[in-house]
Parts: sequence; C-alpha cells; structure tokens
Amino acid sequence: MKIDFVSDVSCPWCAIGLNALEQALARVGPDVQASLHFQPFELNPQMGAEGQDIVEHLSHKYGISAEQIAANTEAIRQRGAGVGFEFGLGKRSRIYNTFDAHRLLHWAGTVSDAAQRALKHALFKAYFTDGQDPSDHAVLQAAAQAAGLDEQAAAQVLASQDYTAEVRQAQGFYQQHGIHSVPAIIINDRHLISGGQPVEVFEQALRQIAAQA
Repeated sequence: MKIDFVSDVSCPWCAIGLNALEQALARVGPDVQASLHFQPFELNPQMGAEGQDIVEHLSHKYGISAEQIAANTEAIRQRGAGVGFEFGLGKRSRIYNTFDAHRLLHWAGTVSDAAQRALKHALFKAYFTDGQDPSDHAVLQAAAQAAGLDEQAAAQVLASQDYTAEVRQAQGFYQQHGIHSVPAIIINDRHLISGGQPVEVFEQALRQIAAQA
C-alpha cells in the first residue's frame, strides 16, 4: 500500500494526523504493508523571512478572535496529547515560511523513506513542541541530525537551491488535483482521507482499502 501524506510542517492537524495514521498502521500490521511518503504543501507560501505573530496571522486569515484562537489551540493540544504528540504551551508564537523545510524533506526522501519520516517528526517537534523557527537553517540542520541524517549534507542542501524545482512541481501537482487543505492522505493514488482523523477512522479506511485491493 502506497501512502502519500500531503502536509506542511507548520500545520498542527498534520502533526496530529501523522501520529494517528502511524498508530492505525501499527494496528493493521502485519496484514497491511505500507510505504509512507511525505509530499509538500505550504499553508503560507508568501510568508516573509521574519514570520508573523500567530494570533495576528490567524485573526486576519480566518476572521476569528484571540479568545477563539486560544480555545482552538487548547482543543488541538488535547487532540495531540491523545495521540502522543506534545504541543508546547506558549512556545509557538509565530508563523514562518516553510519552503526550505520542504526542500530538506525532499532530500531526506532520496536517502530513505525512514529518514524522511524521522525528519518529519523532528520538524514537527522543533516547531510545535520546542517553538523553534522552521525557516532557520540552524534549526533545520539540527532536525536533520536528530533524524539521523548527515548534518553537513543537510547544510549543503540548504545553502543551495537543490530540490526547489522538485518541491514546486510536487506542490503544483497536488493543488491541480484538488488538494487545497492539509493533511491530505492519499492511498494508492486513488483514495483520499482529509484532515487529522482519529486513529479508528484511519484504521477502518486502511482495512477497507486493503480488502478491496
């Protein structure tokens, strides 16, 4: 089973969805063998290098109050805790550009699927748990090292424009095929599951698709 996980490293529901999907895969294994690939999606492709205050950004983008943002943040924190992901309280205060993080993830995917997955987890932790800037090359290099990747090779990728075209092409492909929100989980290039669903929803879908196959 091929699974494409379309997401952004600054998307909280993507962090929740990944943990839930992995738990579902553990439940259906070894009956269902799956390869997991991470595909790029930028929630804020025009975001400047300095980033933006998160309350200001969400208020402007969605027209919601600071109180609503606080309530949503707490609901997300609880959902994360339910699948074993820690959102650091008060740590995530800004939204940043994530394009270089996607370039690094693409490079990690050329190393191995396992390396790419480990880097994805490290990037989620860096931003959501530790409140670090995922556009900062030092942060990205540290995430690569935490994922078991060669830090110097990661630094060389970040210092170049490597994988820029590949990331742009992948983003365009998924947008042209109707992906406008994330996470979007595409199974065997045919079946779409949208959003950070509960473990049980992913498990049921995996079993149904495997049975059809």
